[in-house]
Amino acid sequence: MSTTSSRKKDHIDLCVNEQVSFRAKTNGLEEWEFAHNALPELNSEDIDTSVSFLGHTLSYPLIISGMTGGYGEAVSINGALAEAAEDLRLAIGAGSMRQALENDEYHESYTILRRNAPTVPILANIGAVEVAVMEDATPAQFLVELVEADALVVHTNPLQEFLQPEGEARFRGVIEGLAMLVRSLEVPVILKEVGAGISREAAMRAHEVGVQWIDVAGAGGTSWAGVEMLRRKDGCEISPAFWDWGIPTAHALEQLRINRPEDMHIIASGGITDGVMIAKCLALGADLAASARPLLEALKDGGVDRLRHRLCGWKRDLLGVMFLTGAANIDELRRKPIFNRDHE
Repeated sequence: MSTTSSRKKDHIDLCVNEQVSFRAKTNGLEEWEFAHNALPELNSEDIDTSVSFLGHTLSYPLIISGMTGGYGEAVSINGALAEAAEDLRLAIGAGSMRQALENDEYHESYTILRRNAPTVPILANIGAVEVAVMEDATPAQFLVELVEADALVVHTNPLQEFLQPEGEARFRGVIEGLAMLVRSLEVPVILKEVGAGISREAAMRAHEVGVQWIDVAGAGGTSWAGVEMLRRKDGCEISPAFWDWGIPTAHALEQLRINRPEDMHIIASGGITDGVMIAKCLALGADLAASARPLLEALKDGGVDRLRHRLCGWKRDLLGVMFLTGAANIDELRRKPIFNRDHE
């Protein structure tokens, strides 16, 4: 098994078997509450939770976020996630596809996504470190075609790369690489963090070179810094402060909420564990939400059926918030009042 494939397996094993959540920081969504509407003037069965995303209609605004690929066991994991995405009409992302550029040994761990989810949006995925050194868009185009993707996610993970035993903390050239991809690809480019959040400044820099989709991927869910700290075996002491480093999801959304460019679209991820959180993210300005580890855990605990039950529960949660705030559709929900209970 190559170094890349071995690392991918380590990541999944740690995420499902160890405590790798943030220890002293939440995603901040618990600070926000909706105003209850005692007279909603609608019937729950008439509520429409659907949204449009990349030319497809989703049953509700959720992406099963990319987390794995590039090793043998990832075939069954991604296959099951894609099956659920297709059944429930949700978008799904591939995990980092760097391994697919090295050789074709585990291409099936990525192509299974489109095979099992033929009619929903699929997101290809490559790291900012790789983008920084791309001479042209050929490698990115290959990945898009490999999974028949509707968009390309570029995940930026400076904290993780800095702490990763085999990491490459070389990010000079990422902005130029993003600009090249936007110019060259026919599919949208999505800039995504992996759990440390994207500030307004970083989002605007990406937007200036044409990136119109930002996944804030804030702090409060999986700590990839923590994952890498657990993987380190060099004996070098690392400050525990890095485990909880990052901008909480709600705070990242707040930064982008005011005076946001009209053509900038926001995906909210980072500690999303139910449909109430999804609703809060939408009210704080997100177009969609995304989640990874809670869905992977459901799959591990009870297979595809447990995964479906969790995803159906999240949709029911979202519908409940819409009913209790008097929102007949997602656009109306985005306009409903939401307040920070710590700053009333």
